[in-house]
Parts: sequence; C-alpha cells; structure tokens
Amino acid sequence: MEPSNSTRPCWVEISTQSLEDNYLFLNSLADGRAELLAVVKSDAYGHSLALCAPAAVRAGARWLGVTSVDEAMAARALCPDARILVLCGCFPGEGPAVVEHGLTPVVWEPWQLDELEGAARAAGAAAGSIPVHLEIDTGMSRQGASLDHLPGILARFSAASPLRLDGVLTHLLAPDESDGRATEAQMARLNQALKQIAAVKTAAPAIRPEWLSVGSSASLLSGAAARIGALAQRWSMKALMRPGLALYGVAPQFEPDEPPAVASSRAGLQPVLTWKTRVVSLRTVSAGAVVGYNGTFVATEPMRLALLAVGYADGLDRRLGNNFSLLVRGQRAPLVGRVSMDLAVLDVTEIDAVQPGDEVVILGSQGSETISADDHAEATGTIPWEVFTRIGARVRRIET
Repeated sequence: MEPSNSTRPCWVEISTQSLEDNYLFLNSLADGRAELLAVVKSDAYGHSLALCAPAAVRAGARWLGVTSVDEAMAARALCPDARILVLCGCFPGEGPAVVEHGLTPVVWEPWQLDELEGAARAAGAAAGSIPVHLEIDTGMSRQGASLDHLPGILARFSAASPLRLDGVLTHLLAPDESDGRATEAQMARLNQALKQIAAVKTAAPAIRPEWLSVGSSASLLSGAAARIGALAQRWSMKALMRPGLALYGVAPQFEPDEPPAVASSRAGLQPVLTWKTRVVSLRTVSAGAVVGYNGTFVATEPMRLALLAVGYADGLDRRLGNNFSLLVRGQRAPLVGRVSMDLAVLDVTEIDAVQPGDEVVILGSQGSETISADDHAEATGTIPWEVFTRIGARVRRIET
C-alpha cells in the first residue's frame, strides 16, 4: 500500500511478517545446533533497519548484527533488550558510545582495545564487564587477528581489564563454493586459534568466550549448522550463525553446483521486499523516434511509451536500459532508452489499456510474473546484496 503522504510514486513495500517467517524457518534449519544472529547491517540490506530489526526480535532473535556504532545506537533505540554485535568494530572516539549503549564490538587491533578500555575505565566499568568478540583472520585478509598476533591480543585480557572476551568470530570467504575446500582450510585455522585460546583460559579469567560465531546464509542453508555446532561444543562454546541475505528471502547462488539441501531450503524462503513505481504519463511515437539520452533506442515502428517515476538515483541500475523488463498490468514491458537519474521509459505497445497511475513492479511479483533480485543482479553483473542496498534512501520504505 502506497503511503497517503507520498508525493513521488516510487516506494518499497516491506513484509515484516515474511521476515519473521524467514527467521523461524532458518532457525528450524539450525535445529538447536546454533543460535542465529539476525544481520540487519547496512539499513537491513536496504530494507529498513527501523522495520526489520524489531521484526527479527519479534521472531525470537536475541542477537542483531550491524555495521557500525552509529547503526548500533539506532538499533539499540529500536530494540532495547537485544544483544548488538558491531561487525566492523569501533573507530577512534566511539568507545564511550559502546559502553553507554551496551554494545558488543568486534575487535582485532590493539588500538581498539585501548579505545574501549579507556572509555570503560572513564565510565567506572567493573573488571570484565564489557564484552567483545575477537575476530580471527582465517584466510580472508580483511578484518581479524592473524594466528601470529593472537598471543599479544589475548594478553590484553587481564583480570583487571574491564574487557571480557565474550566470543570468537571468523568470516568465511567462500561458503557458496560447493566443493568446500576454502572453508575446510579456514575451519582448520579457526581450530588452531581456538586451541591457543583454550591454552590461556585457565590463567586468564577475562578469557571465557561463550560464543563461536561462524557462518552466514550460505553456511546455514547448506547444512553446516551441525558441523559448526560440534566445533563450538568441542571448545565448550555455543555456536552463533549470522544469516543475512536469506533473512530477506533470497538464497545465495552456489558454484559450481548447488547442494541438495539448498534447493529444498530455497523454497522455504519468502521475499520480504517489493519495489514499485507508477506510470506518470503516456505518449505515442512514430517510427524513427529517439528515446532517451544519446539515442540508444530508436523506434522501428509506432510505439506507445510509458514514463516512470524511477531512475538511477533511486537505485535502478543504468545498465538495465534496453536490457530489462518491468511489470505492468501483470505483463513484462521492456525498458527502452537509457535509464535517467529520475525517470525511465517502458515500451507498453503490446499491453492493452495501460493508463497513467498504473502500478509498475520493479522488483517483486505482479499477477503470475515475478522479477527477483537475482534477475536484476544477472542483468547488471552484480549480486543480490548490491541490488538491495543500492535502492536509494529517498525511496520510501513502507511496512505491509
């Protein structure tokens, strides 16, 4: 339903019930072997943190994952009782906010520990009262402490420190590669790190990691919860998996082959987001008429064209011009000419009775037809994550 106060007909509808159902479905796949952290970072993958974080909590999520301290503070205001993991850590000057809002930052650099310890001591925090999750770089070369640097990081968790090592985390670089070789190598390195941590636990009261955080949507859908749960249990920890894309109703594509477990799981997910606009006006053009910038489309016959209130500033990729179709009156209508900043044009010559005000679906279903995030991604050479997150902030998000 379009909001009554909208002045520009370009909006996104968010089914929070579908998100809740997806969380429950994913939790059933975990089958008690792992707890699920709902990844709502980057404004819930463009779906709206304000709508999706409370929905995840209603479905039973005790943990939320966000990008930054700023995003974490917004999530805290929405979900006062959730545990909030700041996945990209904190930056200089953010320690006081972490302490004040009860956040759990990911750490891997000594300066991050300095920042947090200083803020905690300034606030009078008791020893071991500020939880952090230590990220281990098991092969992605992005965030995380290397195995060589791990002893120095662990030494920082003294009995007098206000910091407590509450969890250990790693990020798998290729969980969607069905041969699993990269994941095998990373899990072996993670096991080495856990062995190092276990060796110093008895001498360091602040090193009592409760959570082992491994695995995203691809891991969960492919049935890895049992393995991750077993590894956590081996080291007297609890498994915490971090589904993101699947929470929003989309399963990652696997290469080169899709594991059988994923095919059945894919069918259990419900799309959360539908992106819509409306026909602004219509015109009939003659053969030879140029459509859009630089004349990339020239009519070969008389055509009926529909102008839409959506463009690349809204997130409709410019590469879709002359290369994609949208839905109007339950049928596919080609985008013709280049997508402009704020406008796009459809060829509706073959669709009867299209009128100004007709609803157009950019991403989602209309009648028996569906346009998916995977369709957008394939047409533009990208991934569904980017399709969702590039939908512009000016596009209103509405709960349905």
